[in-house]
Amino acid sequence: MFCRPRQLLLASSLFRNPATFPARSLRHYSFQVFRDVPPLRELRRGLLLAKRSVGLVPTMGALHEGHLSLIRQAAAENTDVFVSIYVNPTQFGVNEDLSSYPRTWDSDVEKLERLNDELANAGGNTGRITAILAPTSKIMYPTLPPSSETDGDGSFVTITPLSKKLEGASRPVFFRGVATVCMKLFNIVTADRVYFGQKDIQQTVVIKRMVKDFHIDTEVKIGSTVREEDGLAMSSRNVYLGSRRRTVGLVLYMALKASEKAYKSRNLSRDDILSAAKSITQEGLSKQEALSPAERVLFEVDYISLADPDTLEEVDIVDATKGAILSGAVKMLPLEETNSGEDCGLGDGKVSVRLIDNLILKPLN
Repeated sequence: MFCRPRQLLLASSLFRNPATFPARSLRHYSFQVFRDVPPLRELRRGLLLAKRSVGLVPTMGALHEGHLSLIRQAAAENTDVFVSIYVNPTQFGVNEDLSSYPRTWDSDVEKLERLNDELANAGGNTGRITAILAPTSKIMYPTLPPSSETDGDGSFVTITPLSKKLEGASRPVFFRGVATVCMKLFNIVTADRVYFGQKDIQQTVVIKRMVKDFHIDTEVKIGSTVREEDGLAMSSRNVYLGSRRRTVGLVLYMALKASEKAYKSRNLSRDDILSAAKSITQEGLSKQEALSPAERVLFEVDYISLADPDTLEEVDIVDATKGAILSGAVKMLPLEETNSGEDCGLGDGKVSVRLIDNLILKPLN
């Protein structure tokens, strides 16, 4: 079923030229790497004519197991998987450090090669990674330089009021940038299915709304949050934490779990559910403040939310037949003092790290 037709093999060979590859990647991969749109679209047309299906996994690189789990899901449901690797500037605010975002091209493609080997050995009807789209900003924003100003010029997609809530309240251009780049990727790839992780729960709600409102012919698939053994949600930004901030950063997950426990005990009021999380964060911060600057990790709780799963409106009482979304964001502040030989993470502990997480409160029987 997944053997590539001869005509498609011949057509895809047309794309094996240096113009389709990022710098330093002029070697043979099991997938094709594209910098520009027309050759990728030509490949997509060939797949369409061959009646093959495409699943798209959008990423900003710095791939981890969470990304790979989405690719595995896409490979299980499609004959071909396209992965985009593009650090999108329009979802970074003017005061956010775009330049510090990790860019790990070489290790990313090696992980994808190993995953393709894994998929090849899986047998059955498992698909493969066929294409990587790694465009420049000039390709993604061809007429004007991308703007991160709230009133900046450009062609943008805005999904309101969803994009103004939770993360959007602290990062006003974030979801405008996310919706815009996803609209571009969806138009370029025309995938049968697109894959996002539950960790970015608000993003998934925004994308689902965009797909519905703009009649985009793709199915949005959500993969479960992938966590470390201790519960920390995997994120590309975790490389900045280091050992000290990573340990303290578990406070968000612990707070959400405490609120989940309260809900499962059939406490349905907002105060009863969120007070459990507030107790955990306050206790954690008090413990840190009592330590010396060379030992402690200070953090700020941006929000802990209890919201309707469809509208993201805050709820006072959870409808037990519908459930809710419990989510939060914590800003891990830079280390005040570091110790010789200490693992401070990428950036030597000087970069603030925003951690987000969520739990789905399922309907109670």
